Amino acid sequence: MTSASSGTSSGAVPFRQDARTIGLVGLAHGSSHFFHMLLPPLFPWLIAEFGFSYSELGVLVSVFFVISGVGQALSGFLVDRVGARPVMFFALSSFAASGLVAGTAQGYGGLVVAAALAGLGNAPFHPVDFTILNKRVSPQRLGHGFAVHGISGNLGWATAPVFMAGIATATGSWRTASLCGAAFALLVLAIMVINRDALDDRQGEWAHQAKGAASAQAAKPEHPMAFLKLPSVWLCFSFFFWSTCALSAIQSFASPALQSMYGLPLSLTAMVVTGYMLCGAGGMVVGGFLVGRVQRLEKVISVCLLGSAVLLALVGTGLLPGIAALVVASIAGLGTGLAGPSRDMLIKRAAPPGATGRVYGTVYSGLDLGFCLSAPVFGAMLDHGMTSGIFFGSAATLALSVVSAALVGVGLAARMARPAAVTVG
Repeated sequence: MTSASSGTSSGAVPFRQDARTIGLVGLAHGSSHFFHMLLPPLFPWLIAEFGFSYSELGVLVSVFFVISGVGQALSGFLVDRVGARPVMFFALSSFAASGLVAGTAQGYGGLVVAAALAGLGNAPFHPVDFTILNKRVSPQRLGHGFAVHGISGNLGWATAPVFMAGIATATGSWRTASLCGAAFALLVLAIMVINRDALDDRQGEWAHQAKGAASAQAAKPEHPMAFLKLPSVWLCFSFFFWSTCALSAIQSFASPALQSMYGLPLSLTAMVVTGYMLCGAGGMVVGGFLVGRVQRLEKVISVCLLGSAVLLALVGTGLLPGIAALVVASIAGLGTGLAGPSRDMLIKRAAPPGATGRVYGTVYSGLDLGFCLSAPVFGAMLDHGMTSGIFFGSAATLALSVVSAALVGVGLAARMARPAAVTVG
């Protein structure tokens, strides 16, 4: 019997053991979000050196998310087969290679390769992270693990622009910034290798996993693709797609939209993304406590996201004073943060035993698709002067994500009500 399972049976799970795993996974997840933003903060320097257009540079972002999205769906199968830890090490190595290639690129082709490597590294992180958390963290602290996971992602997004643009400004070299990004990835990889025992998902399977595993063994073996027949998987996918569309609108276009609608300077409206992310991080802290106290998680998700949608729609009316609009848009991040841990737990409950990596990989590829497809739509709105559409559109997509979450909850409630339900292995 493993040490983790022993801890579960004895009822005395060391806090340090859980905290170590949660912290390591959080650091790895933060690094993946950091590399979402490896190149975008350097666009002004790339334009100055190579004369690229923003459309050409935007293709680099699309390359990242296309590879990440396809790779995320496929990497779940790899995680289920070989384990999460070696896949994590490969992903971090890809990030280091991406920074190295970017720092030595001599033209557009090199930057495309760098974006592709970063997307390849980003692809497996959600199936990797959630597999480790679900198998290594005790049930009573799993909600907090999901909260830290979400917070670390927000912090990775917030840190990258400061890190990359700051180094490029201080040194006068975007290449130095890229190479420092590679060094950061190598540092994180070294930390993970040194602490690899806390990341071994093949050791330590808690009771909340072992029970499902026993049921899976008792059931007739299913085809590895059988989980794709579950409506809950595709509803979770659609939930991520719609909620990410809203996030993409805020991250990319809320600042210029606020400037146009309310006459605020860009130096001030740029704070809306930071405010939204910080409020989201604060909401995730509270959301981690809610997860362990609420059975119908879709209700928490619905209330929180609908609250955020109302706030964003209010900003879209143009009726608020300028500063108040910026503050209200930032506070909308609180609802999305509160819903985050409940969202991740809802997906865990929807995942059949033995298919954790595959389900998380498929579901979270909806995030990449949302980023990839929504940016051109919201960008076109801004180009055509439909500035209020940025906020009304993000509110509408949040409402659509609530519908998906509610349907997942209904399906789970029906499944739990059926005696001796057979799960997909």
